[in-house]
Amino acid sequence: MRAITFDIESISDSNVRGHIDVAEQELIVVAIHDSETGEYSSFSREELPKLWPIIERADLLIGFNSDTFDIPLLNRYYPGDLSRIRSLDLLVEVQKALGRRIRLQSLAEGTLGRGKTGEGLKAGDWWREGKHDQVRQYCIEDVRLTRELYDYALAHDALKYKDLRDIRELKIDTSGWEELAATPVMTHALQL
Repeated sequence: MRAITFDIESISDSNVRGHIDVAEQELIVVAIHDSETGEYSSFSREELPKLWPIIERADLLIGFNSDTFDIPLLNRYYPGDLSRIRSLDLLVEVQKALGRRIRLQSLAEGTLGRGKTGEGLKAGDWWREGKHDQVRQYCIEDVRLTRELYDYALAHDALKYKDLRDIRELKIDTSGWEELAATPVMTHALQL
C-alpha cells in the first residue's frame, strides 16, 4: 500500500473571528511523506505538476483536517478530482472517538511528547517575508507529526492528547484503516 501523508499551507487576507474560509485561501506549499520511498518533500504552487503523479499512484491520502480543508483547497489546483482518492482524516477519527475536535498540537504533545514547530497562521507572514524555506520546513514537520500519529494509532489503537495539564488516552478504532487502503478500487482521478 502506498500512503501519502500530506499537509498544506495557505495564505489569505481574510480571517473572520478565527474562521478560515477555504474558498478565500490560496495554496502556497504542499508537503508530503511518501510511504513507498520514506521521503518527505514539499511543493510550491508552481511545482504542483510534479506532485500530481505521486498523488495519482497513492492508495490512501492521510491528513489532519484534510477532508474539510486540505483536500478541498488542493482540489482547486488539481486537474482531476481528489475526492475520488481514498483518504483518512485523523481529525475525523478523533472526533468520532471523542465527540469533539482536538488540535494537532494537543495530540502531538500528548502522544509524541513534542508539539508543532510554529503556528499555521504565521506561515502566510513568513511567505510574504520571503521565508519560503521556513514555510516548507514547517509544513514538512506537520506532516511528520501527522504520519507519526497515524503510525502510533495503528500500533496502539489509541492516541493521547493534552487536556489542560493532564494527558488523556483516547481509544481509536483503527480496524478499518488498513482495509480502507487495501480494498481494490479505482482511486485515480486523472486519465493516464
